[in-house]
Amino acid sequence: MDLATLVGVIAGVGLVIASILMNSGLDLFINIPSAMIVLGGTLAATLIAFPINEVMKVMGLFLRVFMVKKSDQYKLIESMVGICNVARKGGVLAIESKLKEVDNDFLKKGLEMTVDGKDEATVNALLKREVKQLQNAHKDGWEIFNQMGAFAPAFGMVGTLIGLIQMLSDLSDVSSVGPKMAIALITTFYGAVIANLVFIPMTVKLKRRSATESLEMTLILEGIGYIRKGVNPRFMQDVLENYLDTYHGKKRRRGTVKIRNLRRRNN
Repeated sequence: MDLATLVGVIAGVGLVIASILMNSGLDLFINIPSAMIVLGGTLAATLIAFPINEVMKVMGLFLRVFMVKKSDQYKLIESMVGICNVARKGGVLAIESKLKEVDNDFLKKGLEMTVDGKDEATVNALLKREVKQLQNAHKDGWEIFNQMGAFAPAFGMVGTLIGLIQMLSDLSDVSSVGPKMAIALITTFYGAVIANLVFIPMTVKLKRRSATESLEMTLILEGIGYIRKGVNPRFMQDVLENYLDTYHGKKRRRGTVKIRNLRRRNN
């Protein structure tokens, strides 16, 4: 469970409800026709804009916003360095005994193809294609959420215009103008809240998740290449950690340097 997402949703909804309760009751902000216009209109526009199979996949991506599998990229590098050390000492086929210990499916697939004797060009092509497919799937997801974030406020305005037209068509009772105006504005409220508390934040979250997964896959692609070539494991660790540190804008970690120095002494 992604705690930040859960806390953000609860805090956002809670603060909106609390601010409403401080000045009025919730019943004033509950209007079924307005919700139908915003939610129904947003869904209808999304179905017009995107193929239905892509829209159906959004439900899975919606759950991914809340569920996340934590991954330590530095531990991933350490794992690949260990496999590289085995391959350097016993050859590429020696890593077959380590495959059961690999819990990253992408890494495991690449190592299995390597052990099976597939050439480097074929392995790289197959793995890069999988990376591209994942990136495209993520892009389809966040593009849909981004568009839904644009559609929702627009249909909020449509609902408000409908309410204003209905109100202005009958001004015989001046005392009803205020309540009718309030109902007309509720759709704008719904559209703004849904867009800025749900769809747009989810777009940002999915973009970041996609970048993280692409980074891990890139590290694995590089790592498999080094394992095949039988490079020095310490050199491999230096290169991959430098790449990771540069990506995150971090300085070299002192703990990593200590571990590396300890290995040099042990060797």
